[in-house]
Amino acid sequence: MLVDSVMTTPVVSARSDMSIQDAARLMLARRISGLPVVSADGELLGLISEADFMRRAELGTEPKKSWWLEWLTSEGTEADQYVHLHGRKVGEVMARDVVTTRKDAPLDEAVELMIKHRVKRLPVLDQGKLVGILTRSDLMRAMLQILSSEPRRISDDERIRARIEAEIATQGWGGFVRVQVENGEVELTGTIFDDRSRSAARVAAENVPGVKSVREELLYIEPLSGMAVLP
Repeated sequence: MLVDSVMTTPVVSARSDMSIQDAARLMLARRISGLPVVSADGELLGLISEADFMRRAELGTEPKKSWWLEWLTSEGTEADQYVHLHGRKVGEVMARDVVTTRKDAPLDEAVELMIKHRVKRLPVLDQGKLVGILTRSDLMRAMLQILSSEPRRISDDERIRARIEAEIATQGWGGFVRVQVENGEVELTGTIFDDRSRSAARVAAENVPGVKSVREELLYIEPLSGMAVLP
């Protein structure tokens, strides 16, 4: 799956000369937590988000300064911080170092970027121009759409059993799980070596289309003592 199949487009954006009051009103009205900032020809310039309004002189929430930090900080850095805390235009407050992705990038690659940089949204570019935005909400919507479209009809018991066994076989927690299916009702028996594998095996079975119910009767063997624990 590629980014452009999930991203939001067209994008609600801001211009660098927009006032921060108008930007805040726009974000509240659209119920969004961040705005890409673009030039007249669609080039991405930066990003303004709720975080940029947290430390503001108007709120009295400016960060406290310590003498030793002032001594270590250059005049230019202090000037930049002052503009960020007191600026009235989006271009003065926005973040300029923005993590982005491409519309033809694999979705898992984009998600890794979001996790690595701890960001909630990624502007999506195509030849340097902003063409969309990928947010956590977009990922949730895509997941729900896929889950909702999966067939849940009762299928052949043998096919269901093979799907469950194949899924468990690829996992490191699988132990020695046996699968039986009758009329879409699944029974899991066998041996596991970590009690948490019970839930994992049950979830693996429940996610196979056609499964009506799952009964789990797995025997847990404590690795060190060899003690057997029934469910």
